Amino acid sequence: MIECALGMLSLSLLVTFAACNAPPVPLDDILIEKTFVPEQCVRAVKVGDFVRYHYIGMFPDGKKFDSSYDRGSTYNVFVGKKQLIDGMDKALVGMCVNERSLVKIPPHLAYGKQGYGDLIPPDAILHFDVLLLDVWNPDDGVQINTYHTPPTCSRKVEVSDFVRYHYNGTLLDGTLFDSSHTRMRTYDTYVGIGWLIAGMDQGLLGMCIGERRIVTMPPSLGYGENGDGSDIPGQASLVFDVVLLDLHNPRDGVTVTNQIVPESCMRKTEQGDFVRYHYNGSLLDGTFFDSSYSRNHTYDTYVGRGYVIAGMDEGLIGVCTGERRTITIPPHLAYGEEGTGSKIPGSAVLVFDVHMIDFHNPSDHTEVTVTYKPEECDKQTKKGDFIKYHYNGTLLDGTPIDSTHSYGKTYNIVLGANQVVPGMENGLMDMCVGEKRRLLIPPHLAYGERGVTDQVPGSAVMLFDVELVEIEDGLPEGYMFIWNDEVPPGLFAEMDKDKNGEVEPSEFTDYIMQQVNEGKGRLAPGFDAYRIIDNMFSNQDRNGDGKITEEEFKLKADEAAHDEL
Repeated sequence: MIECALGMLSLSLLVTFAACNAPPVPLDDILIEKTFVPEQCVRAVKVGDFVRYHYIGMFPDGKKFDSSYDRGSTYNVFVGKKQLIDGMDKALVGMCVNERSLVKIPPHLAYGKQGYGDLIPPDAILHFDVLLLDVWNPDDGVQINTYHTPPTCSRKVEVSDFVRYHYNGTLLDGTLFDSSHTRMRTYDTYVGIGWLIAGMDQGLLGMCIGERRIVTMPPSLGYGENGDGSDIPGQASLVFDVVLLDLHNPRDGVTVTNQIVPESCMRKTEQGDFVRYHYNGSLLDGTFFDSSYSRNHTYDTYVGRGYVIAGMDEGLIGVCTGERRTITIPPHLAYGEEGTGSKIPGSAVLVFDVHMIDFHNPSDHTEVTVTYKPEECDKQTKKGDFIKYHYNGTLLDGTPIDSTHSYGKTYNIVLGANQVVPGMENGLMDMCVGEKRRLLIPPHLAYGERGVTDQVPGSAVMLFDVELVEIEDGLPEGYMFIWNDEVPPGLFAEMDKDKNGEVEPSEFTDYIMQQVNEGKGRLAPGFDAYRIIDNMFSNQDRNGDGKITEEEFKLKADEAAHDEL
């Protein structure tokens, strides 16, 4: 066989070689002129190595007698095992991949006095332009060169793990044969179970997320003697520049880390609770894919009911209000093999940094905590009472909502008249003047799913610190006016000032206001007096003709103790 090497030799270079090497000079030993030396030489050829190289064989006058380029294939052979002429066996030792040399071989180290048929005449000096492309040894294994290690590595690739990684695949001379980057898609596979070539199966073991390494393998651990039939020639060493992006095992469950739990945690989320939380979502390599913060709105949902991916359903159980945690979810508990398209690739592990803002259960009631109660408490609030109180209102994360102290006056309502949210009414019942309470009000007893625009988010739990300042007794339920003493006799006649047998609205209003001013009667507190009187008149004007007759006029009994018009 005639020797070979890798690379294409230009016509101008052939002419140069012919000019520089004529006339021929007798040689005692090989003569090597290095025409190109790579900057780095990771490995030099040794006796016993297997090499792949291209060559052009010429006589000293520049006439070509053989070329591997013409055959479209490198010359592949073991060095130092008498598979080559002695001069080439000797010349290849010490060469580096991508090194190019002009090797001059005297006849006694080539084909000697016999020559080689009609191709090589006797006593011929031979010149070979050699380009070394590949070198490996049967004893070689996978070589790993890690050139970037992430600062933290909580987990490394093990057998049966599923990985997602990017790679550039080259031959030993740097020729690119494949790249996941050009396809803009990671290579996703199991490790150590035969889904990969043996060298890659070994080369990926022990990698951390974010780690970068060069994995070099001999053909016995790559594509062997035949290559891949396309871009990888037979007997080729392979070099993979790999970055690991993702790692999980089918046995993995949800992992919760980086928990920051507030000092006070009276309650933790349970299945069926409704939660409001903020999150940043990223892939395992840190690639961001979504955030509630960017939308300036919490994510609001039920937990444990399948409203979110299974891993999040699980990861949000047992969380305190105000807690921060990192929830890592394997793909089989997230978006599976398909992913979500552009943002979340298939088989991706997801990492959510979660901040629990608040949560409640649809069965919750107003939670009342008395923070101060005066020693004397003879009178307590009840339905119908007119009360004055101060409050500070916030969300559970401390965001201020409203405060009477900022207005410098109390908030005044009639209990039971639906003038405040139901949770506040419940929380203000049976309270003493001077008493202070903390009220925790679920959204269905506060501002509901809609909230208050630009003030209270939808489905928000509210926290109120309240202090009762004043109580004015209300009237019995269903009454708008009561007499403080006995009902005057001849009540209709007293109202009918002009004695025409009919009570006009003005007569009715003047009479009621006179009784109130003289302390003989009392209107329901907290309401507009004239609106109450208008309502009372309408109740008595049963035929709606704008006047009350004696037949229409009736009293309403209140357990025989009070009467109302």
